[in-house]
Parts: sequence; C-alpha cells; structure tokens
Amino acid sequence: MRATAVRRTALAAAVASLTLLATACSGSDSDAKGDGGASGGKDAASSKPAAVKALTSAELEKVSLEQGDVAGHKISKTGPEDIAQPEDVTVDKKECEPIGFAFYGVKRGTPVGNAGRKVVQEPRKDESADPEDALAGLLDVTSSLVTLASYEGDGAAKSLAELRESAAKCATGGFTLTMKGSKQKVTKVTEEKATGGEEALAWRVQMGEGDAAAPFKLVSLRQGGTVATFFSFNLGKTGADSDFAQPAAVIDAQVKKLG
Repeated sequence: MRATAVRRTALAAAVASLTLLATACSGSDSDAKGDGGASGGKDAASSKPAAVKALTSAELEKVSLEQGDVAGHKISKTGPEDIAQPEDVTVDKKECEPIGFAFYGVKRGTPVGNAGRKVVQEPRKDESADPEDALAGLLDVTSSLVTLASYEGDGAAKSLAELRESAAKCATGGFTLTMKGSKQKVTKVTEEKATGGEEALAWRVQMGEGDAAAPFKLVSLRQGGTVATFFSFNLGKTGADSDFAQPAAVIDAQVKKLG
C-alpha cells in the first residue's frame, strides 16, 4: 500500500475512534436531545405546528430502528455508558453550543422521552480487488448515531430553530469542541439538502484542515413533537475535499417508523 494511503487510513481510523467515543455519547434511554433540521422540509419560521403530546422513552423505543430495518446495516441500542452529560462537553463560542452539542448528544431543552441507536453499514467485500482497493472497500462504511427526543408543545420546533440559527452563525470562522479533555476543531459547516419528516436540516461538518481534515454529516428532522438526529462519519473519507453521502436508507427507515 502506498505511504499516502497508509497515512490516510491511519488518520481515518484515529478520527473515527475519537468520534465514536464522543458521538456514542448521544442518545440512550436516559439521554435526550433536541436537534434541528432544515432544507428539505417546511420552513420552521412559517411552520407553526399545533401542540402535540410528547412520547415517553418507552414509546420512542417502539419506534426506534431495530436490526433488520435497514438492509446491509447493523443496528444496536445505545446504553448508559454512551451518554454525554452537559458538563462533559464545552464549546468555545456560546452561539455554537447548539450545533456542537448536537454532535455529542448533549441534552438541550426539556425533552420528555429519548432513545438512541448505533447504525453501522456493513463493509463491501471484493476478493478480486487488489489489496489497496480491498482495504478501501472495507473502510468505505458509514456509521451513524441516531437519537430520538420528544418534546411537549412546540418544543421540537423550537429546538430545530435553535439548531438552524446556531449553524448559520457558525458556518465560517470555526469553533472548538472539547469532549472530556479531547479537543476537536470544527473548521467549516456547510448546509446541505435534506428531506424527511415535517422539517429537515442537514450539514457537512468538517473537522480539521487539509490532509488532517475529515467530513461528518449531521441531519436532524422533526416529525410531530419528535426530533430525530443522525450524526455520521465514514472511515474511508479523509481530507478537506473528501465527502460521502448522507445515510439516506437509515433516515428513510427511521422516518417511516416515526410516521
């Protein structure tokens, strides 16, 4: 394998490991989060949903993804060890806290119930490929942390609006996140199109710069009083020019269960 490929593989693994530690902190039975979305759904500014009854954690568990719901993916439930507490995460810019907290699943607002899942795409295997291409195929998998949080009244809509505003303010200039002493520099936040639910937002989030950069995807949507958030990374994608697709199959499956 070429030296550059080795460096990229090592970087991808390092970034992914750190991100798994942090993002796994999002969404378990005792963690709740309100994240936002925009772009493919209705404009939150003009959308004024009627008051809704929040779902309890037990009710959210029933509409969360389960193994077999998404072909080619392994799905598991998050546990108490995956929860990030507000004191575990700091953001150096106050206006960037909502979107920064969304990466780690830090509780925002006052959700009534919550649930979480880890969804990992199964790797492609091509025995006829040369070693470097075969390794690339094994690394080209998208892992997502999926969290659900349900709010009374217009709490979900407000949570999305807060996230939208935060992302807009922090799109350029960057900000720094610290998760239990480990720092991550967010250098760019780029809005993308998203669909699903009654409102949906999506961004490509870049951490680091140049060859040390890695892209992540954040998608958040609202269905009634429930906010579903998907924070994803791909082991095989590093570098400022790298990108990967949103986990559309995972998002669609979750929206279907919420509907």
